Amino acid sequence: MNHFSTDIKADFPIFNSSDLIYLDNASTTQKPSKVLEEIDSFYKETNANVHRAIYSIGNEATRRFESAREKVAKFINAPSSKEIVFTSGATESINLLARSLVSNLEPGDEILLSEMEHHSNIVPWQMMAEKFKVKIKYLPINKIGELDLNNSEQYFTSRTKIVSITHISNVLGTINPIEDLAKMAHKVGALFISDGAQGVPHMQVNVAKLGCDFYAFSGHKMLGPTGIGVLWGKTKLLEELDPFMGGGEMIETVSFEESTWNEIPYKFEAGTPNIAQAVGLGAAVDYLDSIGMKNIQEHEKKLTDYAFDKIKDIEGIRIHGSSKKKSGVISFNIKDIHPQDLAQFLDQDNIAIRVGHHCAQPLLSLLNETSTARISFYIYNSEEDIDKFCDSMIKIKAYF
Repeated sequence: MNHFSTDIKADFPIFNSSDLIYLDNASTTQKPSKVLEEIDSFYKETNANVHRAIYSIGNEATRRFESAREKVAKFINAPSSKEIVFTSGATESINLLARSLVSNLEPGDEILLSEMEHHSNIVPWQMMAEKFKVKIKYLPINKIGELDLNNSEQYFTSRTKIVSITHISNVLGTINPIEDLAKMAHKVGALFISDGAQGVPHMQVNVAKLGCDFYAFSGHKMLGPTGIGVLWGKTKLLEELDPFMGGGEMIETVSFEESTWNEIPYKFEAGTPNIAQAVGLGAAVDYLDSIGMKNIQEHEKKLTDYAFDKIKDIEGIRIHGSSKKKSGVISFNIKDIHPQDLAQFLDQDNIAIRVGHHCAQPLLSLLNETSTARISFYIYNSEEDIDKFCDSMIKIKAYF
């Protein structure tokens, strides 16, 4: 089967009864039948809490839940499934790290981020930096939307204790040199974290090779359900971290005076976890594996190059970021047409795009914009989708 023909849309129920052209995949992806069926099957056949029951469906629920953890570990080449912590998403994963790590810093220590970060990789650090009197610095970006590392020694210093950088920008699509950044961080004795929300869905990620200490991502951006995410961390570091939340499951013992913690990863999974969502994520991993992440990355590159060539010639368009190290995201503005108006007119042709600040207001301020339009691709998109998008854009431009 040619996984990248329009036939692949048959695997996605949302496309079966409409001519929807969905170009908002950086926000969330559609779900294949296999994922929906797996979630449905869990609730219909094995709905029980995990790790606690000794009856049959409880054991099966636990097996399916832990099987999903093992699939995710293999998918990102984690040395052990114990290094996979299930969270509600990349946002919770980063909040967990911010709350667990910053409390160990001294006033005047530094956290290094970049100017292209999503709010979820800025705000948690700001909240904790204010509380513990820690300073935040930002790696700048250059004119083509890549990190400017020419004067890296100004940013990576002896005071740098935590570095947290996105793998791929959700606005510019820029793929950052994570391996190099990890080496720079470790050279000054800092921990290195990568926000992989836009990384894992779109390219083959090998956490062992990347060299990072922690890596965070979300299930709903990689064909999985909402409400499930992952924090990967090195075993030793996870064992040293204090828990993020307290409650059931994350404990070993509890008395009226004190408590002791469960082993990893359960130390970080307080309460009943998002079991069905984790099972659904496992099915999404199976589906992506069946296609191959290398094939997915190549397909997206072809679409991105094709789209870039088609839209760059539209009169009045301004594309943000021209890096060749790019994933399937293109953000732009058109002269005299507000992005909100553009999206509403495109919607009349059943074309879904994203407009706004994309949870990256600091970056948009650098671009001298308050809002941009963004198209982003995935496995079910085709050149025909891009052609229809461009035709609609030209028609809208003529109207205005």
